[in-house]
Amino acid sequence: MNWLSLDAFLTRIRPQRERLALALDALMVVLTWQATYLFRLGFERWFSARPDYDHWVMLGFVALYALVLQLLHVPKGMWRFSGFGEVKRLAAACAIAGLVGATLVLMAQLTAVPRAVLALHPIFTLMGLAMMRMGYRMLYEHMRSRISGSAHEQRRALVMGAGDAGRLLVAGIQHSQGWVVVGFLDDANEKRGARVAGVPVLGALAEAQRFAELHGITHLVVAMPSATTAQRRRALDLAGQAGLPVLTVPSSQELLAGRHVEQVRDIEPEDLLGREPVELDEGGIGECLCGKTVLVTGAGGSIGSELCRQVARYGPAGIVLYELSEFALYTIEQELNEKFPCIPLVRLIGDVKDLEHMRHVFAKHKPQIVFHAAAYKHVPLMEEENAWAALRNNTLGTYHAAQAAAEHGAERFVLISTDKAVNPTNVMGATKRAAELVISHMAAQGHATRFMAVRFGNVLGSSGSVIPKFKEQIARGGPVTVTHPEITRYFMTIPEAARLVVQAAAIGETGQVYVLDMGEPVRIVDLARDMIRLSGHGLDEIAIEFSGLRPGEKLYEELLADSDTSLPTAFSVLRIARLDDRVAAHQVMPWLMSAACDPQSRGDESVRRSLQALLAEFRAASARP
Repeated sequence: MNWLSLDAFLTRIRPQRERLALALDALMVVLTWQATYLFRLGFERWFSARPDYDHWVMLGFVALYALVLQLLHVPKGMWRFSGFGEVKRLAAACAIAGLVGATLVLMAQLTAVPRAVLALHPIFTLMGLAMMRMGYRMLYEHMRSRISGSAHEQRRALVMGAGDAGRLLVAGIQHSQGWVVVGFLDDANEKRGARVAGVPVLGALAEAQRFAELHGITHLVVAMPSATTAQRRRALDLAGQAGLPVLTVPSSQELLAGRHVEQVRDIEPEDLLGREPVELDEGGIGECLCGKTVLVTGAGGSIGSELCRQVARYGPAGIVLYELSEFALYTIEQELNEKFPCIPLVRLIGDVKDLEHMRHVFAKHKPQIVFHAAAYKHVPLMEEENAWAALRNNTLGTYHAAQAAAEHGAERFVLISTDKAVNPTNVMGATKRAAELVISHMAAQGHATRFMAVRFGNVLGSSGSVIPKFKEQIARGGPVTVTHPEITRYFMTIPEAARLVVQAAAIGETGQVYVLDMGEPVRIVDLARDMIRLSGHGLDEIAIEFSGLRPGEKLYEELLADSDTSLPTAFSVLRIARLDDRVAAHQVMPWLMSAACDPQSRGDESVRRSLQALLAEFRAASARP
């Protein structure tokens, strides 16, 4: 038997499932009526001994059974999932229909109909209906085992996109355990009704919800890696309306990185951003990094580790991994050794707050390019009881790294800054703004080292960010917590942010602060809704709760202060901030030394007062919307 043809036939008739089920049930009522007479009267008399009006009685029973089955929603059941629950519904339907039918026959005084037939017919009908469903389920599971190697059909998919990626996807997963691709959806009119890799193109993308309901779909797969970002976003929106889990094939960038089309993955928040891929000056970056020794502080963190991966692509002479966390250092070292075995690595556990150790590292390894990513970044955590730790690490640590770089002739020093440094309302943002001023001070000292900073917003998936938190809450069944219904944030993927930092390092001049084009701000509650929807859940299943703004948190973030402007670069996604530094360069170091040396200034309020003395724009969160 051609099992694929049988599967295709069952798929084609699935839209008529309820009508077919009711017709087959009615036919079974007729057959069991005949079987009951045969059982009661025997072969010799099972037909001749019936009354003339028997066929009308039988048709009445057929209509009665059909009505009761409809009222109990029996035809809506899916036969391939039939079990004890379905048998209970059938038993109830047969008992009701049999009792009502027998009562009507007796009331009509149709005495020629044998009483045994009236009593036994519901039992025979129940056996027939149940056996028909169990037989279909056995056939279906045998068909599944012959097609996919498993009797259990775990995932039944519609593929959105009938192009080359869809064809390769079907070839890769159609025969893998548990996957059945029912059909394609595509907006190209010429593809409608065609077959791709033996699978029919059922309709347009906008019909995803209708076809998902008709064909018992469990998953939707978006297979449009070469489509524009807007087209992919539209497909994801349409898929999300079906209320099913949505998967996607790797993007074009992931395919270039070595992933395969059949390696479907869950929808990630970056798929929802609607940002076009960043084009870089690969030659200029290669000239800056190739053959150079690169040091990355905070090398095991979200941004630091991605910087290591990006730098490794350009063939540096070696990478010095400087990290406080032993486990984070081990993790990134193992990954780089596996992916870039030819690049020498220096693995150092160290703290940027330790100036003498920083000087020792720079003196020994002579890094030419420095990416300073070590920072404390969690806003509420730094706001209470940890303000002094934030000042020491984010500001004083930046000075230590920059001072060591200048003393030992590093070519470039790049500070990873944040949009929270703009008009800061929290300690973390204020310490990062002070770190930018440290860079401005170092740039003004006439060192050979070029000092620069790169400022960007939230990074998707970074440790402590909202995205991993949302994923955990959805996996637990909710609720998903959002601080405020109107809160917005800029978002960028980790690889995109790291690539732009590397690009800024290649073109930057000393004293410059670069601002990344973060696109349009995203409402956090909208992002939460999208993640819930695309995970196959509804807002009635996983609720969103608003917890209120946390200490130091803004409703919105800014990339430039009101008094700042920016200048374009050769790259549209990179601009140079023209900062209104109202603090003279010579004021930064006395302030920093005073803050570092005064043991009385280490309480939270003392740190805030000290930062406000340096930064006129630093105000309490309650003073700013």
